Amino acid sequence: MSFQITYSNDHFFKYLIHIFLMCVLIISCNSKIKPLTAQQIIDKSIISSGVDKLANSSLSFDFRKDHYTATRNSGDYIFSRRSKRNNSQIEDQLSNSGFKRLLNSKLITVSDSMESKYIESVNSVHYFSTLPYSLNDKAVKKKLLNDVKINGKDYYKIEISFSKENGGIDHEDVFVYWISKTDFKIDYLAYKFEVNGGGVRFREVKKEHVINGVCFFDYNNFKPKNSNISLSSLDKAYENDKLTKVSEIILKKIELVFN
Repeated sequence: MSFQITYSNDHFFKYLIHIFLMCVLIISCNSKIKPLTAQQIIDKSIISSGVDKLANSSLSFDFRKDHYTATRNSGDYIFSRRSKRNNSQIEDQLSNSGFKRLLNSKLITVSDSMESKYIESVNSVHYFSTLPYSLNDKAVKKKLLNDVKINGKDYYKIEISFSKENGGIDHEDVFVYWISKTDFKIDYLAYKFEVNGGGVRFREVKKEHVINGVCFFDYNNFKPKNSNISLSSLDKAYENDKLTKVSEIILKKIELVFN
């Protein structure tokens, strides 16, 4: 009887020690798990949305009254916008070589001030249409803000700004992206702009289009009811119904071919 009791106690203590060591190991492993950086989150978002495939592709879509095309080939690009005005066709092209405007297929000269406006308007549409593709450009600076919940869903919150060098005409603009912790897609974004008097806007994804494994998004576009609302607090303003819908960003006739 004495032998059996001793054996049972030894076995029990060995079991406790085993559990204790397992707990220490789990705690040790968990303590070594580092939180994701802003760069890692953006990288995951690019892969999750499939936009990494755009590096060698031909994309076209209609936005409002204009037709847009984007050809990318391992760093080389041509972004275009074709518009019809008074029975004439205008095509604006932005590429590695610069900007040019064609009127009925003939190259025309534009003033420097107007050229800047055309570049900004063409680039802006192409930038937003392929998010988060451009968030790893050389001029992009990423800052991880505090995690938040929007309507009960967990998000990473990342601020994007730009260096002056390679940052383009709008290098002073600042963006905030809310990236889902579940699938790493951007559900919301906001930006602060300086042109035309400046201001802030907040967008929510309205619809997702999946074309050849790449996600494109339509948005509802909002502005604050109160001009004192800051860029970083637009998520709270959205939840508290302090934003006004001003427009919809809808892409139509999306076509994508890989080169």
